[in-house]
Amino acid sequence: MASTPRDHRTPLGALELLVATDSHGSISAAARALGVAQPTASAGLRALERRLGLELLERTTRGARLTETGRATAAWAREVIDASDRFETSVASLREQPSQRVRVAASLTVAEYLAPRWLARLALTEPSRSARDAPDVELVVRNSTEVTNLVLAGDVELGFVESATLRRGLRSRTVAHDELVVVVGPGHRWARRSALRVDELLSGGLVVREGGSGTRETLERGLATLGARLPDHLPYLGSTAALKTAVQHGGAVAVLSSLAVAEDVARGALVRLAVPGLELGRRLRMVWKDGTALSAGARRIAAAAAATSAV
Repeated sequence: MASTPRDHRTPLGALELLVATDSHGSISAAARALGVAQPTASAGLRALERRLGLELLERTTRGARLTETGRATAAWAREVIDASDRFETSVASLREQPSQRVRVAASLTVAEYLAPRWLARLALTEPSRSARDAPDVELVVRNSTEVTNLVLAGDVELGFVESATLRRGLRSRTVAHDELVVVVGPGHRWARRSALRVDELLSGGLVVREGGSGTRETLERGLATLGARLPDHLPYLGSTAALKTAVQHGGAVAVLSSLAVAEDVARGALVRLAVPGLELGRRLRMVWKDGTALSAGARRIAAAAAATSAV
């Protein structure tokens, strides 16, 4: 098998010794400049001559000096050393650049109730990293369908969705489990009840999220298993906060993430009602484009999300 140039590549240390000898005029001066003993420098130059098959030094009783061949070789070696220095400087500049910006898209529930925990965990579990190394996260908040579109288009590296189904071209990992719950305000006529029938839910002033949201999709799938469906022309709102306001102050009924209403239920601002037979559990998933390599910053965000889900 034929050898390649890299099989005979000359060590940089030997070339530095040759360049120093040319620059300082003698082996002893070169040795002092490089911080090595003169016998070591002399032995290194003899080894370089044998390796190259060239006579680089003319040795006399008064010392040694570079031959014409030695000076020419030193000039070429200087180019190699300079190129190596440029490489090291360029790599160092990359380390000193501001942190990488990572675009992430998340559905409303994830963005409001889970993403802050992941980002806090990322900061707390890597205290030894310099602040400049931490990913600069841009969080785009959309419904699950829009998040999926952004990931597939390459506009964001990672997405977090609530929807039960995924489009082709995506890979996914479950990062949390959630359940939708029915809530009313404390002044609602049903507030003292413990449970509702499905038909009461559908005809009792229900307000829902817009089409494309994971919350609405989960509700529609749960109703479908019971042979029911959402009535036509229901009022819909584009955020969890708007739905909670409609429930607390407008007398409406809503189906929302348990993550979103837990504190409100605990302090009595909302009342949770059961609907026997209506299954509204769901997985919250991290998605990324199949075949795409995530950046280092995105991988760290993904790891923080996955670690938090395991706690």
